[in-house]
Amino acid sequence: MEQSIENKLIKANHAFSTWKKVPFVERQQLIAKAAEILKAHAQKFGEIITTEMNKPISQAVAEVEKCALMMNYYAKADNILQPEKIDSEYTFSEVHYIPKGVILGVMPWNFPFWQVLRFAVPAILSGNTVVLKHASICFGSGNAIERVFEEAGFPEGIFQNLEVGHKEVKEILEHEIIKGVSLTGSGKAGGEVASVAGMNIKKSVLELGGSDAFIVLDDADLDEAAKVGALARLQNCGQTCVAAKRFIIDEKIEAEFLPKFIEEYKKYVPGDPLDKETKLGGMARPDLADDLEDQFKRALENGAEIIIPLERVSDNEFKPGLIRVKEGNPILQEELFGPLGMVMVAKNDEEALQIANDIPFGLSNSVWTKNMERQQFFIEGLESGTVNVNRMTSSDPRFPFGGTKASGYGTELSLIALKEFVTPKTIVGN
Repeated sequence: MEQSIENKLIKANHAFSTWKKVPFVERQQLIAKAAEILKAHAQKFGEIITTEMNKPISQAVAEVEKCALMMNYYAKADNILQPEKIDSEYTFSEVHYIPKGVILGVMPWNFPFWQVLRFAVPAILSGNTVVLKHASICFGSGNAIERVFEEAGFPEGIFQNLEVGHKEVKEILEHEIIKGVSLTGSGKAGGEVASVAGMNIKKSVLELGGSDAFIVLDDADLDEAAKVGALARLQNCGQTCVAAKRFIIDEKIEAEFLPKFIEEYKKYVPGDPLDKETKLGGMARPDLADDLEDQFKRALENGAEIIIPLERVSDNEFKPGLIRVKEGNPILQEELFGPLGMVMVAKNDEEALQIANDIPFGLSNSVWTKNMERQQFFIEGLESGTVNVNRMTSSDPRFPFGGTKASGYGTELSLIALKEFVTPKTIVGN
């Protein structure tokens, strides 16, 4: 391990020795200050995001502003980590929540501020310190976030960005100073990191891929579902783990809904990401565009039909595509991370549910119906960490976020996230 990285881990561990003793409310005050800085400079930080991974500037600025919103949520949160008294026959019996120490974050490029901060803020508020391994194209974002913590007045070493490649993750995670890891990324990356963490008996939280269903039933508001569905698939150029990827349509409304959906879908055309009017930028890297194009071709080879062709217009830009897919197509077992959507048709609610669940992933789903009994049928039956009714998926600081099955485990956001990297310590005596 490079001495510079070793020194940063030592610094993080030293900072933890005093940070864990700082009162909860004082940590919150610093988080509130960091939120102010983010909000005041949202345009500047948004331009860093856009420059690094091509997100349209309006969406990049919105991402930074959402980070500030999330941080203010935690700055005002109830302290659920204070000692908890337990009724018992003993003179005293309590549970104390003890922060684990230095936590490694392995974060992706698609939301380079949001993914980092939604992990780091609750971990730090819980008394831990954080070191970040960001995606290689987003070191600028990682360094900018580190400067925000410094400017807000956090003690040195509370949050540090490590400019390292993915090959260094194993050695860092195995280091005795690191006490846990949170990863947002692909299933392959998650499996590798979880394996190393498990071999070293360290806590891991994994937020992995998804292939979310967007189910439109025959009593839905079709105009609204079409408009929101297009946004749900194509926001951030479709490079979102909780993007709607499989549009499951009740056969009774296929002829009416599909033209509406196609009309909305075609409104998204690639443009200059620095233009605030642009709704669709390019993909983050040309090799990712290559991967999507390959998936499109393989889907067609296995029987998929083109509704709107996926047209590549530059090394990293596409006119968005839409394909009709039937059960059994191998593409359904993969995640499409880009501007390509899949349409499937269901005979009834039971078949729609079966199609929705028949994948390895379980991150989030959306169902569109006005009938409360039908809503409840899908709420109870969908195998995912989140179910949205008559709305698209979007993470909210107030609600726990995470998946099941191959979409990972553990919780980000909400008060529950404050307990991910703490040890419940039982105290009993007379």
